[in-house]
Amino acid sequence: MRSFLKFFLASFVALIVFSVISFFFMLMLLARLGAGAREKVVVGPNAVVVVDLSQQFHELRKDDPFLNLIAGGAGNAPGLFDAVRIIREAATDGNVKGIYIKADGNGNGYAASEELRRALVAFRKSGKFVYAYADGLSQNAFYVASAAGKIYVHPKGAVDFTGFSLTTAYIKGLLEKLEIEPQIFYNGKFKSATEPLREYKMSDANRVQTTSFLNELYGDFLVHISEARNIDTATLHRYANEAQILEPSDAERLKLIDGLRYDDQVMDEIKRSLSIGGDESVNFISLNKYAVANRLYESYSGNIALIYAQGDIRSGSDIDDAIAGDDYVKMIRDARQDKSIRAIVFRVNSPGGSALASESIWRELTLARKSKPVIVSMGDYAASGGYYISCMADSIFAEHNTLTGSIGVFAILPNMKGFFNSKLGITFDGVKTGEYADAGSTIRPLTEKEKMFIQRGVDSIYATFKQRVVDGRKLSAAVVDSISQGRVWTGSQAKQLGLVDRLGGVQDAIDCAARMANIPEVELVTYPRPKGTMEKLVKLFGQEMRASFMKEELGEDYRFFETIKKVRAMQGEAQARLPYEMVID
Repeated sequence: MRSFLKFFLASFVALIVFSVISFFFMLMLLARLGAGAREKVVVGPNAVVVVDLSQQFHELRKDDPFLNLIAGGAGNAPGLFDAVRIIREAATDGNVKGIYIKADGNGNGYAASEELRRALVAFRKSGKFVYAYADGLSQNAFYVASAAGKIYVHPKGAVDFTGFSLTTAYIKGLLEKLEIEPQIFYNGKFKSATEPLREYKMSDANRVQTTSFLNELYGDFLVHISEARNIDTATLHRYANEAQILEPSDAERLKLIDGLRYDDQVMDEIKRSLSIGGDESVNFISLNKYAVANRLYESYSGNIALIYAQGDIRSGSDIDDAIAGDDYVKMIRDARQDKSIRAIVFRVNSPGGSALASESIWRELTLARKSKPVIVSMGDYAASGGYYISCMADSIFAEHNTLTGSIGVFAILPNMKGFFNSKLGITFDGVKTGEYADAGSTIRPLTEKEKMFIQRGVDSIYATFKQRVVDGRKLSAAVVDSISQGRVWTGSQAKQLGLVDRLGGVQDAIDCAARMANIPEVELVTYPRPKGTMEKLVKLFGQEMRASFMKEELGEDYRFFETIKKVRAMQGEAQARLPYEMVID
């Protein structure tokens, strides 16, 4: 009893101390928030804007409330289109003399990288310098860095130039060992999203489509490098195939980069370009600080709604890093009913997800199109459900290397009976009032009739999906059927097939919307609207705590935990989705 009282009192005192500390910490945060709001970020003369490619540019800018409190509002990570506009604005800013690309890795997909690269190429045309530097230069970082006037690599660093590969983990054998039967239903011979659960290796159909789009992506990569470095694509292809670039000196000798430099040597060269002394510091300014200094972020009212839709498409609301069906229906409806908004640009970067949520979003966009132009801009992905919510638009823009199409449907219902019985020693028993009262249960296998019912539902959703494409793209049913089957296409291929209208980025889509709505001066209003700082702090704290515990326990296996979460989210609902893991190296 005495030990219990000691433990109780110690815990009680600790709770009080924690509460008091938390109270004063929140007061400090609020005070800092007020002070930070009054601080002004200034660009200053001889500025060099830093583009750090290791940073992932999401579609919608990411706010870090903790950094915001410390940095006076400059703790946000700009969105992709924000970054493009910042680079464009910097080209005309007399204070900005150049751009420094930190090319140690690239956290962005190839379509996002294409938008960044295009902006950097345009910046160079202003006559200002662009330097790129890396300790280790990966291929997707090289793709963007090739827009620079000078590319330097650490003398003892690395340059990867070996070609593209795509690897998928197949877990059928694991499921068999665990005695878990996935019970998969799909329509579309190229629909490869479920292959890791039902095959030991890539199917022939999937190999055909993957080879096709991977070669397209690689061809686009070689063309851009060829134009930047003045080396023909056949020669570049030979360099990769023959592994001629093993050391950074090989890349320098073959003119893929401009030289081998240490960081201080690159800094000295930038100083010479700025005509400043060796002891002076370079006025480097991050993309976000530049945006804050120039008030480049959107207002809360405008004549064109730019709606960002990034992540898996999920049913429900208030789901982080996902396209929550209920939330997006409301967002689109608000934009549709707002008479001051004369056009909608719907930016889609999604591998798909819930077929039901996709249909709901499609419906609301279709209603919006009756009263104002709806233009879709595709990011890295706009596939399966991502294409479902795009196909009704007045005009669709994609990048050359966007992955789109994948018009197909699947459903998964795992049978966990063997796992529970054999692995855990758990058995189940019960009663029911009808033959199908427990249909959809994961503790027993489906009957043949139940399998037939589910397959019929999948087939029905697939037929509806194809009809949406027929109606939206004004293609014949036969043509849509021939290019569907779950097959993935690049943006270039999709344009040839009629699945998209034009190749271009977000700005091209906005320009199109302005023309269609006859808007002489564009004012953007962005959705989703940002949350308040305190709301973000509370939510972020809880999320970070949970994530940090899981990452600490799982280490590198945390990514498999994330994959399992995605598979669980697919359970019991028809999915229009790409393969759940697609990493191109």
